[in-house]
Amino acid sequence: MSAPAPSSPVVVDAEPLPRQDEVLTVEALAFIAELHRRFTPRRAGLLARRAERRAEIARTSTLDFLPETAAIRADDSWKVAPSPAALNDRRVEITGPTDRKMTINALNSGAKIWLADFEDASAPTWENVVTGQLNLIDAYTRAIDFTDPNSGKSYSLKAEDELATVVMRPRGWHLNERHLLVAGEQVPGAFVDFGLYFFHNAQRLLDLGKGPYFYLPKTESHLEARLWNDVFVFAQDYVGIPQGTVRATVLIETITAAYEMEEILYELRDHASGLNAGRWDYLFSIVKNFRDGGPKFVLPDRNAVTMTAPFMRAYTELLVRTCHKRGAHAIGGMAAFIPSRRDEAVNKVAFEKVKADKDREAGDGFDGSWVAHPDLVPIAMASFDAVLGEKPNQKDRLREDVDVKAADLIAVDSLHAKPTYPGLVNAVQVGIRYIEAWLRGLGAVAIFNLMEDAATAEISRSQIWQWINAGVEFENGEKATPELARRIAAEELENIRAEIGADAFAAGHWQQAHDLLLEVALDDDYADFLTLPAYEQLKG
Repeated sequence: MSAPAPSSPVVVDAEPLPRQDEVLTVEALAFIAELHRRFTPRRAGLLARRAERRAEIARTSTLDFLPETAAIRADDSWKVAPSPAALNDRRVEITGPTDRKMTINALNSGAKIWLADFEDASAPTWENVVTGQLNLIDAYTRAIDFTDPNSGKSYSLKAEDELATVVMRPRGWHLNERHLLVAGEQVPGAFVDFGLYFFHNAQRLLDLGKGPYFYLPKTESHLEARLWNDVFVFAQDYVGIPQGTVRATVLIETITAAYEMEEILYELRDHASGLNAGRWDYLFSIVKNFRDGGPKFVLPDRNAVTMTAPFMRAYTELLVRTCHKRGAHAIGGMAAFIPSRRDEAVNKVAFEKVKADKDREAGDGFDGSWVAHPDLVPIAMASFDAVLGEKPNQKDRLREDVDVKAADLIAVDSLHAKPTYPGLVNAVQVGIRYIEAWLRGLGAVAIFNLMEDAATAEISRSQIWQWINAGVEFENGEKATPELARRIAAEELENIRAEIGADAFAAGHWQQAHDLLLEVALDDDYADFLTLPAYEQLKG
């Protein structure tokens, strides 16, 4: 147990970590305490509003654009603030957690942007939370290097003008940080991640010709964006930097946010940089919100839901049109493939798929896109270079040809693919393997040549839940039941034991991961986020 100086209202309920005093300064903790005092009650109200809206969706099985904000959508006069130079060209963005090796590799990757992730690609152990902040401080002061203890290979930063610009992603509104307490109450993880990063680095980034830039995850409404905007206004005044220095890109990765894209940009207009199409969380949100909406909302295997599915195409085209109408960047989805060092045939097929995906996004008007591995940066770069040339973006492509109706966004039954038995097996496999790694403190995990994070685990467990509750019958004649899911999960545990050996199996969290997956996939009471019960089991 450690604690800051008595003058700080924040209690640090954790074993001390090396160099933590560089991050958990009295001044930084006082800033977090003030964020908590001012804004946590509003955050609680917004979380309650999520539950109310979900109940309304359960009652009506539909969504629509908001009538009360129609004037904002109809007003063509407003735009978001002009993009700062460091965020004007975003044609390739690499994502990943903030461990020391990834920090160096992502900054050196050749991508224009690095999404430094404290959210879905990071398991929020206290060590990950604190050392991730330290790694970013060290990167900005060029005090970072890394030597791999296994290979002996050393990593260091390239020249400053060759480094990616950092856009940091804090945790979503729903997660608390149990290691920081104010008056005995846990501080929201979003305020911890944002607060520590902003307090220590805002001025430092300005001195480097950049600024404190953020990705905002799991936003469900324009009112949640309004809360973030108020946080930014307060924070900039608190540390004495100009209003509008902060820039935020919002992930449109919930189905409710898809109906409020313009309103979200409007609320953040002095601080907005763009919107991003987050595929897996978006599908998870559709299942979560329409899970009792009947057969027409049953999704097929996750890999069968491509971005060319009609309801996904409606979502991405509306996003591009909305962003460009308002002068914001439209950022495309993730290429999650992880190249194999042993199988060039696998790489060839995957690289062709990545190229086709990025060619489509660039052709549709997106200004950039995500990759999960440095080897994919040149592929995505070539796709956007071919369309953009020397232009930093294509915000001048207004896509006025796009006309998306409310029903188009939830026309899940426009996709003819059906759930399959191999799809169920894959969902169980990915769910167990990801949760086990997460419980060991790893948030970004390579599974079957794909970089998986919490969003893919969410869609996996949600599909198991949905298929069972919808009584889906697979092509082999078997019906989705709790018993079938348990049988497949037991078989997967034995397969993993055979694959990695008894000693490695015993050293891991495999049984715990198996049990947690079945809990969140089979319980009648659907958990809003698997990371909520998982966090209770996360050590450290």
